[in-house]
Amino acid sequence: MAEYKKLIIGLGYSEGRACSWDGRKIYGQNLVQLGSAGCESGADGLFIYDRSVSEADHEAMLHTLRELCRKIDAPVIAGGRVKRLEDVKKYLYAGASAVFLDMGADGNEALIKDASKRFGGEKIYAYLPKLSYTAQAQSLAKLGACGFVIPIAGQTPSLEEMEAFRHCPGICLTASGAADEVKEQAKGLKASLGCPETAGAILALDENRIGASMEIKQQLKADGIFLDTLQPAFQWRDLKKGADGLVPVIVQDYRNKEVLMLAYMNEEAFEWTLASGKMTYFSRSRQCLWIKGETSGHFQYVKELRIDCDEDTLLAEVEQVGGACHTGNRSCFYRELAKKEYKNRNPLGVFEDVYQVILDRKAHPKEGSYTNYLFDKGIDKILKKVGEECTEIVIAAKNPDPEEIKYEMADFLYHMMVLMAQKDMTWEEITDELANR
Repeated sequence: MAEYKKLIIGLGYSEGRACSWDGRKIYGQNLVQLGSAGCESGADGLFIYDRSVSEADHEAMLHTLRELCRKIDAPVIAGGRVKRLEDVKKYLYAGASAVFLDMGADGNEALIKDASKRFGGEKIYAYLPKLSYTAQAQSLAKLGACGFVIPIAGQTPSLEEMEAFRHCPGICLTASGAADEVKEQAKGLKASLGCPETAGAILALDENRIGASMEIKQQLKADGIFLDTLQPAFQWRDLKKGADGLVPVIVQDYRNKEVLMLAYMNEEAFEWTLASGKMTYFSRSRQCLWIKGETSGHFQYVKELRIDCDEDTLLAEVEQVGGACHTGNRSCFYRELAKKEYKNRNPLGVFEDVYQVILDRKAHPKEGSYTNYLFDKGIDKILKKVGEECTEIVIAAKNPDPEEIKYEMADFLYHMMVLMAQKDMTWEEITDELANR
């Protein structure tokens, strides 16, 4: 299967404000709001140009980037203020999947090699500020750049300019955000995305069009451009419907697998869900189509649709905004009907349960609690215990009894969670970092 072309939203940051990636337009919404809305609407990632000048503003930008990367699961290419390897590390540690180095800045060409060697070539892009810089593509690829970003602003590169990338990694081409109409946006992108050497495009969308990614994708798809849209393996005609012509849909959170609700689809709801990326249903009581969240703002963004063995029920894994239930609860299944006591053996559930107990001890100290003893002694004591438990794991691993290492690892994980609580970190941050690797 051919690789999908990427449709990435470009944004910028300047003096505490979100702006267009080229810095020409200042936006009303902040970077977290705009970036989240763009990814929820179907964008394949974000390109963020850091245009901060002062060190304080740069640190504020990194804080904002960290908040954004915690909220979304799409990859982020960030950069713009890179002068040394430490700057590359800061962007990556803030959650960026990759960092771009502006080749228009002094010293960045030489820095490409060092950054690629230290952090991995797949994490380093070269930003070519003008089409004339394409002459450097071959040498930059040899130095370790995994891709290129070129601000063509609606232009179409010449064959000679594109030839420079024939034996280089994929490139991302930026596009003009001047057009408000989806068809005009798609028309401007078609020529660039149709080029075999082009890996994708960066959309410079106006603030009020930040949610147009899926619409643009659908238009480009109709024009023969291979993009990542919801392409079903089964058509509506393949599904077995009930007597009312509907198919039930079980909806669950894509992160923790919590079952959120049950609803129904007719053909129109099915097709609209695939086209928009937002869960859309048929209301049996009102006898009409309804987009989940259209009035409440609690949208469900599709991550995956699955079909059962009998082909008569769908399972939707979604990113849920707010609560799924009309009562305001996260899930419609919030009331307990009957329960048998059991031990939770789901690994992620156990980690989260233990961590919540540790957080509760931190917020509500309990006399005689070992956890509170560690918090009272402070970071040095906690670090000392983490170090001791690491050593115990090493010693246990050299012994023949496999049970011993199990106990030592459990001790280490507990003390690690105390450290996490002390530093206000969450399991989601840790797992996100692992997922990025």
